[in-house]
Amino acid sequence: MTDVESPAYVPGHGLLKGRTAVVTAAAGAGIGGATARRFLEEGARVLISDAHARRLEEYEALLAGQFGRESVTAVPCDVTDEEQVRVLFETAAAEHGRLDVVVNNAGLGGTAELADMTDEQWSRVLDVTLNGTFRCTRAALRLMRESQGGVIVNNASVVGWRAQAGQAHYAAAKAGVMALTRCAALEAAAYGVRVNAVSPSLAMHPHLVKVTSAELLAELTGREAFGRYAEPWEVANVIVFLASGYSSYMTGEVVAVSSQHA
Repeated sequence: MTDVESPAYVPGHGLLKGRTAVVTAAAGAGIGGATARRFLEEGARVLISDAHARRLEEYEALLAGQFGRESVTAVPCDVTDEEQVRVLFETAAAEHGRLDVVVNNAGLGGTAELADMTDEQWSRVLDVTLNGTFRCTRAALRLMRESQGGVIVNNASVVGWRAQAGQAHYAAAKAGVMALTRCAALEAAAYGVRVNAVSPSLAMHPHLVKVTSAELLAELTGREAFGRYAEPWEVANVIVFLASGYSSYMTGEVVAVSSQHA
């Protein structure tokens, strides 16, 4: 086991210049917010979305101040609500004329032993994490089918591959996201759309710190080859790759951003 410091932040190279992207669960902290920022740095126009309207508005203002008001738009959306999902994608199409990239980042975790887990706990995690990804993927594919092209990147998790106590609902949802990704990719290939997923382990950010014990953090980072958690932007970098032309022949893949495959 090595203990490696986080690398230096990588500057943008215009990999998504002229593209229009939607990123869910992108209100600042975490992988979604990091992805939105990276997309802007790579030249994309980005529509950010989140169920937390206040945080979303604050992050939109921050990004607009740095990249220009014309580059970023915010639309509140709870991915468990089909009407809100419809409005999100209709707004993207209306404002930009087309949709090139969608990042389905919205997900919900939690810890509960299976024997004590309630139906509500199970259903809530599945509805946000798996059903929400389905709703947004369906909406994106309907638009991309018309334009005959596009890229969808879903956020899965290493727990979709490996077991972790107290995570049956989350693991089942993320394994479902992986299967959804592969099936959607086969269908979408007919109209030039690629569908892939990233599978991170632990990408630490301030909100996650509040709900992660020191013991669990030590355990999870100890499993990683680098002996540390990922920075959210390191996961975002892989999402940029999958959204860009550099991955033009990749579809139906789940790319681990972690050394934990089993």
